[in-house]
Amino acid sequence: MDPYAKRNERKVSENRPKISHLPADVDLRTRRDRQREKQAVADERRAIKKAARQELKRKLRDELEES
Repeated sequence: MDPYAKRNERKVSENRPKISHLPADVDLRTRRDRQREKQAVADERRAIKKAARQELKRKLRDELEES
């Protein structure tokens, strides 16, 4: 996933929250379970973005120190 993707390009990874078109008797997850999964995906995305920002800051500092 590209951490700096546009808003409509972000949810294209294989870990995106998937919509399940299954009846309730087949899909045994509760609403709370689905929300927990969705939050885990959001947390992972947030961590990826944070790591990317930190890496860019580190590279910028290294380049400024070299100059």
